[in-house]
Amino acid sequence: MQRGSSGNLPAEFTGFVGRRTELAEAQRLLRAARLVTVVGPGGVGKSRVGLRAAAMTAHRFPDGVWLVECATVTDPAVLCHTIAEAMRLTDGTARPVREVLLDFLRPRRLLLVLDGCEHLVEELAPTVGMMLAAAPGLHLLATSRQPLEVAGEHLLPLAPLPADGPDSDAVALFAQRAAAVLPTFRLTEESSAQVATLCHRLDGIPLALELAAGRLRVLSVEQITQRLDDRFRVLTGGCRTALPRHQTLRTAIGWSHELCSPHERLLWARLSVFVGPFDLEAAEYVCAGPDLPAEDVLDVLSELVAKSIVLREDEPLDADGTPRYRMLDTLREYGAQWLHDSATELQPQRRHRDWYLGLATWGEVEWFSPRQLETCVRTERAHSNLRAALEYCLVEPGEEQLALFLVGTLWYFWVGCGHLAEGRMWLDRALALAPEPTDARAKALWVTGYLATLQGDLPHALPVLEECRQQALETGDDRALAYAVHRQGCAALIGDELDRAVELFDEALWHYDQLGELNSNVLMGMFELGLAHTFRGDKATAATWMAKVRGECERFGEQWAYAYGLFASAFSAWTDGEPALALRHARECVRLNHAFRDLVGLVLGLELVALITTAPGPDGSPGDLHEAALLQGAASTVWRSVGTPLFGSRNFTAAHEECARRIRAGLAEEESAESFRSGAGLDLDTVVARVLTGPPARALAHRAGEDAVGTEAGTEAGSDTGSGEAQRPHDREAVGALRGPLAGQRE
Repeated sequence: MQRGSSGNLPAEFTGFVGRRTELAEAQRLLRAARLVTVVGPGGVGKSRVGLRAAAMTAHRFPDGVWLVECATVTDPAVLCHTIAEAMRLTDGTARPVREVLLDFLRPRRLLLVLDGCEHLVEELAPTVGMMLAAAPGLHLLATSRQPLEVAGEHLLPLAPLPADGPDSDAVALFAQRAAAVLPTFRLTEESSAQVATLCHRLDGIPLALELAAGRLRVLSVEQITQRLDDRFRVLTGGCRTALPRHQTLRTAIGWSHELCSPHERLLWARLSVFVGPFDLEAAEYVCAGPDLPAEDVLDVLSELVAKSIVLREDEPLDADGTPRYRMLDTLREYGAQWLHDSATELQPQRRHRDWYLGLATWGEVEWFSPRQLETCVRTERAHSNLRAALEYCLVEPGEEQLALFLVGTLWYFWVGCGHLAEGRMWLDRALALAPEPTDARAKALWVTGYLATLQGDLPHALPVLEECRQQALETGDDRALAYAVHRQGCAALIGDELDRAVELFDEALWHYDQLGELNSNVLMGMFELGLAHTFRGDKATAATWMAKVRGECERFGEQWAYAYGLFASAFSAWTDGEPALALRHARECVRLNHAFRDLVGLVLGLELVALITTAPGPDGSPGDLHEAALLQGAASTVWRSVGTPLFGSRNFTAAHEECARRIRAGLAEEESAESFRSGAGLDLDTVVARVLTGPPARALAHRAGEDAVGTEAGTEAGSDTGSGEAQRPHDREAVGALRGPLAGQRE
């Protein structure tokens, strides 16, 4: 389900020069065709033109304009996952991600921008064809060095900027970039002619112009032109005939490379192992060595930034305000070729793997702390590099156990941050490569069983959990045994085997206690045991366990398991005849799970809010059955992204059925169906905003005793979504906003 409908186009951080004709043609093509590909050589500005054209046509697409950064995809197996992730489409089902993607796109009118996809043409072309065939409201704008060769494709060839004199666009671009490097730079009558000569020599290729402008701190325009001319003359044997444009760019890059110091060239090559953004600490760890001390990396990186080899991304900053960096694809490819030709190619790749293995390991530790959302944000920002690390482990001989370790350690990311389907894909690949009964395999098995259970895929979950249990018994791995038994209890719970679920949860919690294990998984075990007792009607025992969960969450600042505990507390309050208390708990459950992108917890809370909405107000006013039907419609859409609605469980379905019964008793079939359809068509941010603040023109606060809402456990809905844009783990502000209920715990 989509988290919002505005899109995700980034803000431009440098000025845009020229291209009026090309932009007008791009808009015309997007009106006439559903697939437009901007084609041209590297460095010619395809991405900038594509993004500007997409922004100019955004008003035509009510479901948004979405950028997919294909350049970060090194493994075609995650292509569809990347497209879904770009649209903030969270799907936890066991269905193939391509099928999920097509179902999502089918009813929508949106524009997808596939940027930098030349290395994926073979895999991307059939996917593009299927998406266009399945979704009549979908338009695609691709940027590539070669056509996709899909039926109906319209091409927009992009040439370099005009460089035919002092008033040309190429000169204007150079002057703009030069002023950023050298604030005193101004075009004069004399310098304009020199700049025009330089721009003409560089064929007006934007990237080459930017690299040349980056040298102005140490060279004059005349010196840059002279040195480039010498380089071109060598390449052409003294002939003044222009080089082919691709060779012009490579020559300009090569010249920039030669002018770098040895340390700068070394760092350039080693930074090429990063796929997507990175921060200074990562660069220091991955790129340092005897020939480049870690303490020198900052200075060298600063020089590469000054030379426009590396770009600094000021927004969005990391949660702690740390800036991130990235390299343009063309420059990364050049550095990667140098790294490949060196004798130390594998060393930076291994250190890259080790860094992101450490990030995942520390993330697992930090997940059980007040910094849970920061961990979610940090891991989300590292997603493309984590994929690269996993791919390295899966293709490099002898790394299979580390693949299992890394993919198992990331359980918190797959489960708690909305990546169930992708997690299953990596787990299945890693398990297939390493059948040996190791500790890493045991963890990967129970994580696989956990994900499959949440997807409602018990036929897959039960065998792998039993394999994990048997391996743990044979190898004496008490920790793996505890987790296997715990997840078997989850399967029994959603399978309505309540007595067996209680038995298994009790056993798992005994093992955890013997091991001294206390973390989010253990707290979830307590919650699940309390829920099983609730379903059995043993409210006293359930209340004891829920109080324990809440106490531990408050002690450690844990909020993910806390959100699930709120679901159980809301359910219990409802059955005790306290709808106002139930509503507070259910709303907070929805809010927290939305911040974590955990659709399972969110939709469980949403189902309860729908039921509570049917309750009469304190003054005897009737419940809002239209709103209840609308929320059930919204929940039905979320369940399509999660898996089997309410897990197919009789106990989990009870609240839903009671709500539906009340709606049928109070509304005509046509009325309820219309409200249901309205809810099913809402995007997720709007649904969450509606849950937290009430629908337009409805005084839910008065009807449900809302005056009390927000007084319990700190903050409530008011901190979230007055404008319909709910918190996202991608937003820096979300980190602070989420802390409301447990602020100050163990900070």
